[in-house]
Amino acid sequence: MDPVRNPYAPGAGQRPPELAGRDRELQQFEVVLERVARGRPERSMVLTGLRGVGKTVLLNTFKSMAMQRLWGTGKIEARPEQSIRRPVAAALHMAIRELAPRHRAPERIEEFLGVLKAFAMRDPSAAKGTSHWSPAIDVPAGRGRADSGDLEIDLTELFVDAASVATDLGVGVALFIDEMQDIQASDISALCAACHELSQSGGPLIVVGAGLPHLPSVLSASKSYSERLFRYARIDRLDRAAADLALIAPAAREEVEFTPEALDALYEAADGYPYFVQAYGKVAWDLAPKTPITADDIRVAAPEAEEELAVGFFGSRYERATPAERDYMHAMASVGDEPVPTSEVAELLGRKPSSLSPARDSLIKKGLIFSAERGLIAFTVPHFGRFLRAQPL
Repeated sequence: MDPVRNPYAPGAGQRPPELAGRDRELQQFEVVLERVARGRPERSMVLTGLRGVGKTVLLNTFKSMAMQRLWGTGKIEARPEQSIRRPVAAALHMAIRELAPRHRAPERIEEFLGVLKAFAMRDPSAAKGTSHWSPAIDVPAGRGRADSGDLEIDLTELFVDAASVATDLGVGVALFIDEMQDIQASDISALCAACHELSQSGGPLIVVGAGLPHLPSVLSASKSYSERLFRYARIDRLDRAAADLALIAPAAREEVEFTPEALDALYEAADGYPYFVQAYGKVAWDLAPKTPITADDIRVAAPEAEEELAVGFFGSRYERATPAERDYMHAMASVGDEPVPTSEVAELLGRKPSSLSPARDSLIKKGLIFSAERGLIAFTVPHFGRFLRAQPL
């Protein structure tokens, strides 16, 4: 088979050739866009799921949908050590730049950019009247709006003003946030408060976040009303029909087919996880001598696909862990693949649960595990337990 024509695309956030099994989420977001465009109240949206299920792909698809409706859009990726003030300022600057050419009142755009610049430059850690950073906005910074230094106040005022500019054009603004669970607790609180204000005023600005399965609990711990503030969509593995479609449709466009037995073998290997579907599909295509791709071709390809996953998908994460953190994860894996009680991990390691808190907390910060619910922990990566059980201790 010609590797140049290989349609499969395993990659971080890389859109697959066939976005299968996500029709429900796409329809939900279409409804959000339409309701906001008609001036009807609508909640912002949050996608949650394990790594490799396609949250970033879906987030980027939503962004494209908003752009097609001529909305202003901006995207950030949250980082644990960074305040969202500057990334949000840069994202909204991009969004307003998309709207500016169509706005009939240039002074309105300049007024907002002045507020945006003041917001971006207001660094509470800097000496009074100074800033360590100045955004590339060619207007003077405004005064008295979004520049108090209190992120909750400033973000609310900035969102309201951005929504007002979009209202002038009869469109909306969408801010997309990837890895949303990594936003600092105080910043999450400010973000929720700003979204709450917008939901009450009906301003056409929405926040669309994506994060790990514990993101709803992070939001709930910040503001009690967050469970009513966002529309939550849990992204999971593909069912059999969707997983088959993700393989069959791109191949058909290249006049290549799979036998039913090959599809059986691929679904068993990939377990419906979109990243794995692409990874196994890519190697199977490269190693198959001709069409149709058979179950024998899958058996030949599986070891190479698993080796690539072991190095790139699993191994790169495993290497980030310290020896103590690896011991902790191996203990988790020895219990099984479902969420594990922290007490059971401590018992296996012969330690008190409190003495293992530093390793557990560090693994959570590194995004390798998450707290599924009180007293339970789980891997953020599907099949990570199986990978660990194959590693030497």
